[in-house]
Amino acid sequence: MELLDKLNWRYAAKAMNGEKIAEDKVERILEAARLAPTSSGLQPFEIFVVKNQDVKEKIKPVAWNQSVVTDCSHLLVFAAWDTYTPERINYMFDLTNDIRGFKNEGWEDYRKMLLNSYPQKDAEENFNHAAKQAYIAFAEALTAAAFEGVDTTPMEGFDADAVDQILGLREKGLRSAVLLPMGYRKDDADWLVNLVKVRKPMEDLVTVIE
Repeated sequence: MELLDKLNWRYAAKAMNGEKIAEDKVERILEAARLAPTSSGLQPFEIFVVKNQDVKEKIKPVAWNQSVVTDCSHLLVFAAWDTYTPERINYMFDLTNDIRGFKNEGWEDYRKMLLNSYPQKDAEENFNHAAKQAYIAFAEALTAAAFEGVDTTPMEGFDADAVDQILGLREKGLRSAVLLPMGYRKDDADWLVNLVKVRKPMEDLVTVIE
């Protein structure tokens, strides 16, 4: 019930007050994102935590001039791999073997299957797949932030190419997928703060097939 209470409390904040989030809260939010499930366990994305105010000021104009970009405490940028490469796939499989301390024939066969599949696909198709995985981690961060009592504003409204240029993402083989300003709501400037949360009734959303 505590988690559901927090999810009922959260909304997309339209104004933030600039108050800083305690770093231990930020670390737990990022850890939740790190623990998110991803396809084949590849974690095909990186998270950039923007605290630098000058960088946030540069991003604001290419994000529809939304004030939360500059008034937030931390701006998370979820950046997906621009494509799948043998090096990236092998890194995660090798990391798994190192951490678990053994190799598994079935696991190695699965590695070969992925190596014979993803790298041969179109880069745009691969990016779209990787971006979907980034969104899973994004959702985990959103939920963890609510649990920590931290406000967020999920944002797709930005010029991805411009953000990529500002952060130098393309040179890293990454492309921005979604932004998540985090901070604390500014009650007297946020038109949404006191409005009732609206969601479809359960019967219009969920179909149970028994």
